Amino acid sequence: MTVNYNFKLEPFDHQRQALAVAGAKPEFGFFMEMGTGKSKVLLDNIGQLYLDGRVQFALVIAPKGVYRNWVSKEIPEHMSDDVPYRVIRWVANPNKTQEAELRSVQTPFDGLTLFVMNVEAFSTLKGQKAGQWLATKFGAKGLIAIDESTTIKNHKAKRTKALMKIAAGFAYRRLLTGSPVTKSPLDLYGQTEFLRPGLLGFESYYGFQGRYAVLNKRKMGAKSFQQIVGYKNLDELTWRVDQFSFRVLKKDCLDLPEKTYTARYVTLTTEQILMYESIQTQALHMFPDGQMVSAPAVITQLLRLQQVMSGHLKTDDGDIKTFPSTRMDALADILDEHDGKAIIWSRFRYDIVKIVEMLNKRYGEGSSAAYYGDTSDDERNWIVGEFQRPGSRLRYFVGNPATAGYGLTLTEANLVVYYANDFNLETRIQSEDRAHRIGQRNPVTYVDLISEGTIDEKIVAALRAKIEIGAKVLGEEAREWLKLKPKR
Repeated sequence: MTVNYNFKLEPFDHQRQALAVAGAKPEFGFFMEMGTGKSKVLLDNIGQLYLDGRVQFALVIAPKGVYRNWVSKEIPEHMSDDVPYRVIRWVANPNKTQEAELRSVQTPFDGLTLFVMNVEAFSTLKGQKAGQWLATKFGAKGLIAIDESTTIKNHKAKRTKALMKIAAGFAYRRLLTGSPVTKSPLDLYGQTEFLRPGLLGFESYYGFQGRYAVLNKRKMGAKSFQQIVGYKNLDELTWRVDQFSFRVLKKDCLDLPEKTYTARYVTLTTEQILMYESIQTQALHMFPDGQMVSAPAVITQLLRLQQVMSGHLKTDDGDIKTFPSTRMDALADILDEHDGKAIIWSRFRYDIVKIVEMLNKRYGEGSSAAYYGDTSDDERNWIVGEFQRPGSRLRYFVGNPATAGYGLTLTEANLVVYYANDFNLETRIQSEDRAHRIGQRNPVTYVDLISEGTIDEKIVAALRAKIEIGAKVLGEEAREWLKLKPKR
């Protein structure tokens, strides 16, 4: 492309390189570690393609916890001022205002249309029909992109198959992920088939599997099957993927800022919303078995609301009641995008225990360890030492910031996730500095899990602005926090 493009924010060197390599290629993957700015790269690529007369429409697809961020933050911050654009956000069950916004896509627009959808929508017939309509209507001069493309790594999944068909109708196709391989090199097949069928040189998954997996024929009763026992020819696979992608890690980027802050949005379930509203308006909630949760003081009310968002509540009798929550899924998605070690903070003991259970099950026994009040001194010393040892199996440090947020050096991590924030500003600052201190060789990314329309937003905003929440909640501002309405 020869287009003269004015960046809204000047790109870093690695971002310029990614743009140059992608150019006007029909298919391309931005395999850039979290915190290296792949969202900006995609938007600048779209802007360049628009100004070059190649693209008038872009369908950006991301997980539920991310796609709102594209609308509220990424697009306004990064799309060039030279590009006239409109943004339309998909809503599965829209109100009248949202319905009018969705219908506006049928109205001609003299500029670039950015249509943002959540990837989960493509598991539904409604979402699939919408995607197919957009491909038919705009695909000839359109681009389709999937953020966190490991969400389509299962080539047999309904949404993966649907998106492959939809992508075929677009002139340009893009993938974004921090790590295209989460558990197996075979994760690449579904993602590359989205970019273009046969892109890796195979007509079927089984041909691909046969080339890169070591198979062992097994029998179970009367049935036989092929079990994957290892992998082969991975240098060749890496070479093939390199032909249509750009890969960068934070350690390779010398000009990144020292700290990057971002958020991952977590949708509450209907049950959580009802509990939240009950505690919010009445300062109590009663479970079907008669157990009661009461919050006589504002600070207790805020604490209980945080527990609701984490998927558990402590009753007045001291019992822990649990219920479904998508917060753990959001955490797993974040860690799937990250290659290195990470710190996960939560103020709640229940969260810490459950996070460690999930991580050890997902990434292997011994991949995570808990550091909180019940952790013995010997265990604490071992955990820190093992976490700091390069190449160790222990990848995830899961701790309570009030216990582990002071004095420790955890510089092997360059990703820090706040699962449930403490209200204490001092512990927030101290816990951030466990990774960001002498010995840290890479920029650090901080991710806050936020449920939209809840006190999460106020807490994170205050802590990032270094405002002492303790002083706030004693005043009338806490009453305003309690008027927030969770997004359904």
